[in-house]
Amino acid sequence: MESIHTLDEFNKVIQSSQPVIVKFQADWCPDCRRMDMFIGGILEEYKNYSWYDVNRDEIPAAAEQYEVMGIPSILIFQNGEKTGHLHSANAKTPEEVQEFLQGRL
Repeated sequence: MESIHTLDEFNKVIQSSQPVIVKFQADWCPDCRRMDMFIGGILEEYKNYSWYDVNRDEIPAAAEQYEVMGIPSILIFQNGEKTGHLHSANAKTPEEVQEFLQGRL
């Protein structure tokens, strides 16, 4: 998973004509660390997609613009449009994340 550190870089990535998956997280977030324990298998299963990691504290404007109110959250973008948003409350287990991705990709 590639990290994004600037708003310009974020805006460029989400313009892709192919779906891109962006995980919003923060270093201080215990639920984010819990997701890190199981996300590897999901990354392998969905390795045909580009995955990106955004620390919401580094790029708060992106989090605000795309209504990331809780973390971790997984968003899918294509052609600059948000096509899917898995809110933190529904991203607690590998099964919830996989179900979201299956329904959106």
